[in-house]
Amino acid sequence: MSSQIELAEQMLAEHRRIETEMSSPEALSSPEKMKSLGRRYAELGRVVRVYEAYRRAEADLSETREIVEAGGEDAELFRPELPGLQEAYAQAEAALKDVLIPRDPDDARDAIVEVKAGEGGEESALFAGDLLRMYERYAERMGWQTQILSSMPTELGGFKDVQMAVRLRSTPEDPADGVWAHLKFEAGVHRVQRIPVTESQGRIHTSAAGVLVFAEVDDPGEVEIADADIRVDVFRSSGPGGQSVNTTDSAVRITHIPTGLVVSCQDEKSQIKNREAAMRVLRARLRQMQLEQQAEENAAMRRSQVRTVDRSERIRTYNFPENRISDHRTGYKAYNLDQVLAGDLGPLVDSAREMDEAERMASQE
Repeated sequence: MSSQIELAEQMLAEHRRIETEMSSPEALSSPEKMKSLGRRYAELGRVVRVYEAYRRAEADLSETREIVEAGGEDAELFRPELPGLQEAYAQAEAALKDVLIPRDPDDARDAIVEVKAGEGGEESALFAGDLLRMYERYAERMGWQTQILSSMPTELGGFKDVQMAVRLRSTPEDPADGVWAHLKFEAGVHRVQRIPVTESQGRIHTSAAGVLVFAEVDDPGEVEIADADIRVDVFRSSGPGGQSVNTTDSAVRITHIPTGLVVSCQDEKSQIKNREAAMRVLRARLRQMQLEQQAEENAAMRRSQVRTVDRSERIRTYNFPENRISDHRTGYKAYNLDQVLAGDLGPLVDSAREMDEAERMASQE
């Protein structure tokens, strides 16, 4: 237990340091810096509360034992309290061990969700639209805010590609309540089986859409992007079928030259706002690339964490004729697809979170 105590003391010291830093002029003048500090402060705050409860339980048990061992009238008075204090100490010790288990440091972050139509033409694009609306409704149920950053709609109401920012309204006290903690497991290939609206023979088709999820970068300083490393092109926004929807060059395409990453945003009427949105997506993508490189270099990285960024993995099937939803990673299956698409995504997300928690606990044994 000594190693856990030492780790907890280190985290308490970091908590105090961040508390001081949050009152500095530099932090107060930067909302991005304050948000980043606030997220870590809240995460450490949970450890502080559990550790202080452990120390109180330890002190109560120690003092009572001393009284009982000393004998006399007080010993008989306090002896009946020992079993309860021992149980409270055991629970506090277990809680401390649990809270100190390494977790995904990004759990409290907001996220950017990108849905891309796969092969399958208009049907795949329509399914991408269904997934987008599913995430919007799920976010609404969770009390989160959403913002479409960029979209490429089709004539029938689907999307070839759409990017959406999902944010909490305030910093969560428990990182496990963060947006990334819930949505990171959505990354992968989502398969749909149904009769397309364009199908005249009533045959069931199978198509797919890809979902990418990136933890959003709070502080631009987290990911350094030199001006010389990007090329910015402006053009006129276009809607379904390619028709122009704006008379000015407000759409923005940013190319990150060293990596070849390209991000386009055109949903805002302002070129400045489109550029800001594109940079948000670019920072998130670059940071994700860095994490993937670290995962490849670090063999000790949890398998579940690597799996969340495996974009080629077929993770889920949406079977419309049977109203069935199946998660191929966790084995979860239910016959309430209509409710899931209406935003009732909680049980599916929970099944992935529980699997991740079990693997994390097993890695500590």
